[in-house]
Amino acid sequence: MIPDQQTPLGGQASRDAHRLSVAPMLDWTDRHCRFFHRLMTRRAMLYTEMVTAPAVIHGPRDRLLGHSDTGHPVALQLGGADPAELAQAVKIAGAYGYDEINLNVGCPSDRVQSGCFGAVLMERPGLVAECVAAMIAESPVPVTVKCRIGVDDQKPEEVLPDFLDRVSRAGVRHFVIHARKAWLQGLSPKENREIPPLDYPLVLRMKREFPDLTICINGGIATLALARELLDQGLDGVMIGRAAYHEPGRVLIGADALWGEDFAPGAFEVVERMKPYIKAHLASGGRLHQISRHMLGLFSGRPGARGWRRVLSEGATRPGAGPELLDAALAEVRALAA
Repeated sequence: MIPDQQTPLGGQASRDAHRLSVAPMLDWTDRHCRFFHRLMTRRAMLYTEMVTAPAVIHGPRDRLLGHSDTGHPVALQLGGADPAELAQAVKIAGAYGYDEINLNVGCPSDRVQSGCFGAVLMERPGLVAECVAAMIAESPVPVTVKCRIGVDDQKPEEVLPDFLDRVSRAGVRHFVIHARKAWLQGLSPKENREIPPLDYPLVLRMKREFPDLTICINGGIATLALARELLDQGLDGVMIGRAAYHEPGRVLIGADALWGEDFAPGAFEVVERMKPYIKAHLASGGRLHQISRHMLGLFSGRPGARGWRRVLSEGATRPGAGPELLDAALAEVRALAA
């Protein structure tokens, strides 16, 4: 459904939200995941999984774009390379109250490459500039770009500043830079997240060379301590991906301290606050595992975490599974915490 009684952030509030964000992750950061994450942080920017512009135009819009239960700040990531399609998608998305529209220029998957968008667009900065200009013309909120430092045999120290210059001149003021190259052939998406070396100094240099741009960094960041260190070095924001998903309790509970706030609910409290949401989802015909799969890592690193994961993993897909399964899983944690 289209969100009601929610107002997108603007100005300094929107910029501040990017001190920490949770990366868009395909098949992971759906609306259930974002609701769960929002219970642990009031301030972090949460991104949707990537949605292609044609899907927004021709697909089930409310299912793809609805986020009334998530809360702000929240950003929509779009994939595409056709300026007219992207502009139409942005116009449609305007009714859903997002705080930001982000263009994916970083995903290296074969599926994305076959559509000639994602990381392959690092080779076509002129087209990216055309796309974002068309998006900005239809968007009531900032249009941002998530990119790589380069692809294949490109020299990042040459390619990245040229990319930022050309795309920023088209109107984009905010970039999230994954500090690795993407290899379009020969590496899987998983390998592209791990094998190409990280180059944090290059991203830091881009902030010095483009001080008027908002520059956020992504890639290999797994702790709030490293996030704070990178912020202290002058970057405007840090984006965390898989660590926030696999260990949300460790990464997101207490993350609002980056804004000087002490909001830090306990993991048991988070589970209790998930129950009404789960009950509503089940009442509408949903299945427990559609939500509980995002909660498996909540107690990661704590006694009982293995039992918590086992009970949820084994039981959530069974017909009739309901919130009582969470109580059984919590019992595993409590038994070892006593």
